[in-house]
Amino acid sequence: MPEQPPSMVFVGGGPRTAGLLERLAANREAIHAGPLDIHVVEPHRPGSGRIWRLDQDPGLLLNSTAADVTMFTDASVQCDGPSDPGPSLFEWAKAVLDGSVADAPDMPRHLHEQLRSLQPGTFPTRQLHSRYLEWFFCRAVRRLQPKATVTVHRDTAIDVERTGAGFRLRLAGGEALDADLLVVAIGHTDARPEGTSVAWSDFAARHGAVHIPPSYTADVDYAAVPAGQDVIVSGMGLAFVDLLVILMEGRGGRFVESAGGLRYLPSGREPHLWAGSRRGVPYHSKVSATLRGLSHTTPRFLTPPAVAALLQANGELDFMAHLWPLIAKDLAYAYYQELFAARPHVMNASWQDFSARFADLDWYSGERERLVADAVPDSFLHLNLETLDQPLNGRSFSDSTAVQQAVISHIEQDLLLRTGPDHSESLALFLGLLGTYMELGRLVLPEQLNARSQRIVQGWWHGFFSFVDSGPPPQRLRQMLALHRAGLLSFLGPGLIVDVDEQAGCFTACSGQGGPSVTSPVLIEARLPAPALAGTANPLLHRLHSSGLGQEQLLLTVDGLQSTGRLLVDGDNALLDAMGDQVPGLFAVGPGTSGWASGAFARPGTNAAPFRENDALARRLLVLANRTRQPAMSAPEEE
Repeated sequence: MPEQPPSMVFVGGGPRTAGLLERLAANREAIHAGPLDIHVVEPHRPGSGRIWRLDQDPGLLLNSTAADVTMFTDASVQCDGPSDPGPSLFEWAKAVLDGSVADAPDMPRHLHEQLRSLQPGTFPTRQLHSRYLEWFFCRAVRRLQPKATVTVHRDTAIDVERTGAGFRLRLAGGEALDADLLVVAIGHTDARPEGTSVAWSDFAARHGAVHIPPSYTADVDYAAVPAGQDVIVSGMGLAFVDLLVILMEGRGGRFVESAGGLRYLPSGREPHLWAGSRRGVPYHSKVSATLRGLSHTTPRFLTPPAVAALLQANGELDFMAHLWPLIAKDLAYAYYQELFAARPHVMNASWQDFSARFADLDWYSGERERLVADAVPDSFLHLNLETLDQPLNGRSFSDSTAVQQAVISHIEQDLLLRTGPDHSESLALFLGLLGTYMELGRLVLPEQLNARSQRIVQGWWHGFFSFVDSGPPPQRLRQMLALHRAGLLSFLGPGLIVDVDEQAGCFTACSGQGGPSVTSPVLIEARLPAPALAGTANPLLHRLHSSGLGQEQLLLTVDGLQSTGRLLVDGDNALLDAMGDQVPGLFAVGPGTSGWASGAFARPGTNAAPFRENDALARRLLVLANRTRQPAMSAPEEE
């Protein structure tokens, strides 16, 4: 009987699935030369998916420059499969313009204008990026053909069940798909409000107030937020930046350059935002400096031998005790190496002498602090990672004016250090942190960390990386200053405390370190929902949890077992069921899993973690495909 091709189904058709398809194409001939039957379930356009889709506010930008975005596994990626270099977003845009991309997607007029004005350092719109991602998806599909068929189902997966050695997936439209191998790559998902968000929603419903819980900013209808209204905003990360775009320029205002700096000309339809958060300041700006010394992205202290020695000595690792001192030394080494290269004339030592002594000292040692103090006379240039992470920690504020001055001063200094030509050490720090973030995920498996450290990695460490390295374009911070000067944005400060006033029917907000106290009938939680498998709004994730095919990651704490809300996977991205056993043929990747958090695309030449993971999983799928070949059933011949 003829063989029936092994079937693979990918739930989620965004950039992560596109990257997996590209790796399948690159590795297929070496591992599985036979046919494949591939299905992709995605309600939005494949390649861009929900987050990067064309249909969103045209003012929303990437927080990476056009030259720093690629979907291609280049020669820097340390993986078993072959590299397949291709254009960055900037290179692709220029190729589209000059006609060398024969399969270029259709471009609306406004996107074609963006192509013409795009420079390597431009922060592109998400709409333009959507076309790059969709082109990449189509390219990967073509490279899989003709032996592999790829069928896209513009639908939502709502149910899954085991069927012998495989799975049956049911879609909202009524279709059923049978899969030998199933990969869940849903990405960021919605969740039902929980905890204080539920209480705040109930409060708003009782009093006719407005509460917008954590959600993807571009999908929220803000019509209920009236013009001129004081609005409390909890969160000052990237979702907050998107919120400013939608509620300000999205309502008809515009920014103009003037002799006195950037100005905002309001339309009169904007609200007045009062923003606060745990740190009380926005994410650090992206860096626009140029290195004067050598790029330092490969860790010097967080190395395979160092991690192996720690594992041998301790059995399991504690992030803060064992790994953070090595990471901190790597960040400081990159920072000071560039500082010495850029300003040798103001240093009291040579880089050779400084680096040799620095390498032998513990991070938390008085000798290391004295070495820096003696060699770098300007204390403003000393790297303090605790201050970098918590800029307003330990300060108290007497009134609103003090808070406004502190936050504005922080933003202005951040722009100076991140965009000024004389502070290339900021770029070295950025690259050093990027290198250690990627390398840590390669060197340390989550299960090699103790429970406390797994929480730290998923919480503080990822948050620190995002705060320092995944901030907005510099113009967004300049726009915050202009909005503040226009009287449309004020700051609440760090340690934000949100409460309710039952008598007034309003929300209240203040800083735990003093300053203004604000009352408003509108509260916006400007952040993505935290992973919450049990409370997910995604029907397939809910089914995986309720059926026992998947389970939440649980960590043992002093208060007992606590859930991280993430889908539990092992080091091979395989789901672990309710009994803790691997589910053969069922895999999951992305931010909602217990694996190391990493994006779907990356900066070229950085040995990016998602590309390594994509290659390993694609090769695993192809090996399994060889084992799942089944003879096709044929009707019996009539006698």
